[in-house]
Amino acid sequence: MKKIEELLAANRQWAEELTADDPQFFERLSEAQNPELLWIGCSDSRISPTSSIGLLPGEMFVHRNVANLVNHSDMNCLSVMQFAIEVLKVRHIIVCGHYNCGGVKAALDDARFGLVDNWLRHIQDIMHKYETVLKHLSDSDARLDKLCELNVIEQVISVGETTIVQDAWERGQEVAIHGWIYRIAEGIYRDMNISARSLAELDSLREKTYSNRGSIGTLHAN
Repeated sequence: MKKIEELLAANRQWAEELTADDPQFFERLSEAQNPELLWIGCSDSRISPTSSIGLLPGEMFVHRNVANLVNHSDMNCLSVMQFAIEVLKVRHIIVCGHYNCGGVKAALDDARFGLVDNWLRHIQDIMHKYETVLKHLSDSDARLDKLCELNVIEQVISVGETTIVQDAWERGQEVAIHGWIYRIAEGIYRDMNISARSLAELDSLREKTYSNRGSIGTLHAN
């Protein structure tokens, strides 16, 4: 771990490099933020959402928690979503999970770590919902990867089921929800081809997912 002084020095260098290319960058940034994206992802320290997709400060609003969950009782996540949609007017919400997620693995293994076990209970609910899918996978790594994918699907649906998003759709605001997944060993994000831009598309996604949950095959992420 670098010393605190080294971190501060690295910050100064980073700021100097940005202003060397664009002297007014931070001055403009201080006046307002106008991101088009809201990112809902995992807190995993190995993931740096903004820089890893080529964005600069101010270009993406970010919310992160253990296992990238969107729970309708989580006032933190809901407050972020409401501010992003109603104030910042973001046009896209990316729900991003990642393979070999420690939170998902803990839920799959029924491990005990303390308070976080209650948070991860939501993952176990997903695991039981798709029990038929998971039990056909004999390899433990394959089961974990599949549960990471299924978790993203469920969280995309959860975002669309919030009153915040549904109210935005009803008033004609353009908000699209997308599901991505990341493989840390590659450093690459993949679009899982699950999106919703309206209540009708959300209903279609939900119906397709739930009607086939006994036989969901491998997701073809691009």
